[in-house]
Amino acid sequence: MRVLVVEDEVLLAEAVQSGLRREAMAVDVVHDGLSALDQLAVNGYDVAVLDRDLPGMHGDDLCRAIIAQHPQCRVLMLTAARRLDDKVAGLGLGADDYLTKPFEFPELVARIRAVGRRSPAALPPVLELAGVTLDPFRREIVRDGRPLLLTRKEFAVLELLMRAGGGVVSAEELLEKAWDVNADPFTNAVRITISTLRAKLGPPPVIHTVTGVGYRMAAA
Repeated sequence: MRVLVVEDEVLLAEAVQSGLRREAMAVDVVHDGLSALDQLAVNGYDVAVLDRDLPGMHGDDLCRAIIAQHPQCRVLMLTAARRLDDKVAGLGLGADDYLTKPFEFPELVARIRAVGRRSPAALPPVLELAGVTLDPFRREIVRDGRPLLLTRKEFAVLELLMRAGGGVVSAEELLEKAWDVNADPFTNAVRITISTLRAKLGPPPVIHTVTGVGYRMAAA
């Protein structure tokens, strides 16, 4: 899952970014609304976490722009405004969820994953495919009853393949969704991660290479 955090409090933004990366999410951070528009124009995000009171472009206007221009991106408002009418107004703009500051980090993670499942289509909270079960909330992976221990990137790549439901996912999409904006587009990180992931999943192979296209996950 790739997340854009738009927060003008630098320390809070960095803390959220660090925490979400530990949850195997690819996270980019900007500190104003106009920079957020620039990032949204070049990167495909699953969820945008927006502070409502942003410099450059108010969070309300940014929310409207995301809904109009990037309908695949879900919006979670993150703001200090705690009044009921503020929450209603935020949701009325089209935001998918609304979380007030201060907040408990596990709740933020749960809400991001919940709204992320709505894009592009609703998905079950626990994914199952080709004998593999993946629980994003508990960060647990089991294959044929055998628990697996994966790195954050391996977990993120496996989740993307399972969410595709057997469809092909290109290396470019894996790089875009599992790594952040600092990733080198010419890196072989995807190939290496797929290789280590296959080794940990063990035989028979369930991640298949579609030559010239990408990777798909299916029973052998």
